[in-house]
Amino acid sequence: MATPSEPNRPTVSVALCTYFGETYLETQLKSILDQTRRPDELVVCDDLSTDRTLEILERFAAEAPFGVRIIRNPERLGYNKNFEKALSLCTGDILFICDQDDFWIPEKIQSLTDYLVRHPETDLVFSNARIADEHLNDTGKFFWDTVRFTEPIRAKWRKGEAMEVLLDGNRVMGCASALRRAIVPQILPIPELPNYIYDGWLGLVGAAGGRIGFYEKPLVLYRTHEKQQVGTRPPEAGPPVGLKKRLSRPRSEKLEPLVKKREEVRKLYDLLRQRFPDSTPGMEQMERRLAHYTRRSTLPAGRLSRIGPVLKEWFAGNYQRYVDQEANRYAPFLAAFGDLLE
Repeated sequence: MATPSEPNRPTVSVALCTYFGETYLETQLKSILDQTRRPDELVVCDDLSTDRTLEILERFAAEAPFGVRIIRNPERLGYNKNFEKALSLCTGDILFICDQDDFWIPEKIQSLTDYLVRHPETDLVFSNARIADEHLNDTGKFFWDTVRFTEPIRAKWRKGEAMEVLLDGNRVMGCASALRRAIVPQILPIPELPNYIYDGWLGLVGAAGGRIGFYEKPLVLYRTHEKQQVGTRPPEAGPPVGLKKRLSRPRSEKLEPLVKKREEVRKLYDLLRQRFPDSTPGMEQMERRLAHYTRRSTLPAGRLSRIGPVLKEWFAGNYQRYVDQEANRYAPFLAAFGDLLE
């Protein structure tokens, strides 16, 4: 259990999930040990590893200068539920999520803890990460570039549109995050979602309450190897549809992606409104997006009858707001004209 916190020095827990982690685990544990601000406790949930993972953990626990609790699951939970369990067992004021195969820059815990102390209005913060190869050699690439968290998108976030950004695709990586234990009840249980894993859900919860921030400096070496995937890249714009096809394809084909987007947002909205009032900034942004895709996916069959709803969405700025971030300047016009003519 984490020791009681001192004024302006919150206690820190690290939630580590392991599963057949013997190849890289010792390097990750050493990077935690070498932090300029060590954690007060390390909580490990192992998902029935049968390699040397538990042996490595037990040896580390015997020598660590902070408390280490190792929990072996009686049955395999999978990564979402395993992280859910690890977070629920942490007792610190601030929780760090830890993968078994990365490497933490020495100032990671201190930097993100200081950030949360300086920003009491923030419950969740995430940093950038350097992408490394399987031997931890820096590739020169950054995780935020991989997930298109570019400076223009960060500027949009700073204007208070974090939920808008995250609904276009997850930018939050669990192993680069820190959160207050006070928001764990809003996070758990972690639902099964088709386009988000546990860290994407963390981001949505933080954005729903308008209490999420980012830290510009990379604080993790994110190891890439053949058994895992690099992050979650937000969906890109599909291939352009020519005018001839736009006017000749069945209307159901045109509406299909709009219906899919509507139902995805509706599911997230229904889940989050069980935990947040509709008046929070993030929920208002979700409601606006849901209304946009609902209108577009239910436009009347008659073209003349569509003019009013389409103009309303255009002058509300929604065609411009929900275009893919890498689409050209003509994309909002094409979407609006498509809604009118197809």
